[in-house]
Amino acid sequence: MKLKLDLHDIFNKGRDIDRALSDIMEEAVRKKAKTVEIIPGKGSGQLKKRVLRFLDQKEIKQLYHRVEKDSKNFGRLFVHFKH
Repeated sequence: MKLKLDLHDIFNKGRDIDRALSDIMEEAVRKKAKTVEIIPGKGSGQLKKRVLRFLDQKEIKQLYHRVEKDSKNFGRLFVHFKH
């Protein structure tokens, strides 16, 4: 199972971004998803940095196995889980 989160619609709403990221991570754990695809978009890179900072938090980091930056698409990240 693969989940997908597109942040284009809420790129400038800080609380909504954090809530959406928390929700997708919880859903991935609950449904035992193998991968979550997060699309911060290309833009200036600030949203991608924010997503990476979120994923680097201690309590979030323990939920997943690794983060992969898409080599073909700068505006996309994959979060891989081991359940």
